[in-house]
Amino acid sequence: MNNKDLQQAEYDQFRSFLEQQCGIVLGENKQYLVKSRLAPLMTRFGVGSLSELVSKTLGLHERQLRAAVVDAMTTNETLWFRDQYPFELLKNKLFPEYGGLNRPLKIWSAASSSGQEPYSIAMSVAEFQSQKPGVLRMGAQVIGTDISNTMLDMCKNAEYDSLALARGLSAERRKKFFKDSGNGMAQVNDAIKKHVSFRHLNLLDSYALMGKFDIIFCRNVLIYFSLEVKTKIISQFSQALNPRGYLFLGASESMSGLSDEFDMVRCNPGIIYRKK
Repeated sequence: MNNKDLQQAEYDQFRSFLEQQCGIVLGENKQYLVKSRLAPLMTRFGVGSLSELVSKTLGLHERQLRAAVVDAMTTNETLWFRDQYPFELLKNKLFPEYGGLNRPLKIWSAASSSGQEPYSIAMSVAEFQSQKPGVLRMGAQVIGTDISNTMLDMCKNAEYDSLALARGLSAERRKKFFKDSGNGMAQVNDAIKKHVSFRHLNLLDSYALMGKFDIIFCRNVLIYFSLEVKTKIISQFSQALNPRGYLFLGASESMSGLSDEFDMVRCNPGIIYRKK
């Protein structure tokens, strides 16, 4: 066994720790994922083996290490305007529905990762306002939350390298919504940034301080949780939505068996859920 291997008992303990901390359920044979995500932390924390790193993480006194481990395990790849159809639905269906609103539309991106989703939402608002001036008179406020402080720092900085910029972003949108900052990097421009804010949130915790929303995005997140945790999160989303507010889930995720507080709205393409 080399220093990047975990014994089964250690892996099982780590799985329990992760589910307890943030609700994520690791499969029976995801040791390779743990290795790849945590190996870089061994050097950072001066630990000689993965086994020792996990052992220290399970201890109660290594708060910085525990936070770094949760950070590493919950960071997900993302891209601009992912799946396209949710952003078209916003512009073609939802924004016109909220046209008479005499306050800003409130939208929550509930797992903002490195910021592409909340900024894509804000860009969609800007595009809609230029196409239909005066409909969303008060604009929109977009809030992004994530459990990872590293990701939240990236979100707030809003600066992306050429690789990240190439993922789902058209040349037209890059030109319109970004300013070059040198070395192949570009930053979301201030006109978009000012409508988006970020805060730390663990989806297992209370959402009471978040206020009420008209639209919630929680896409490609529920797949990581147990049935019990999924049910709890959906219930809390329902409480956080205004009456007849909308919830977006990922293309492969379903509300089936999780809640009876939403109506399924079939769109073409895609499905969204409306609070009853």
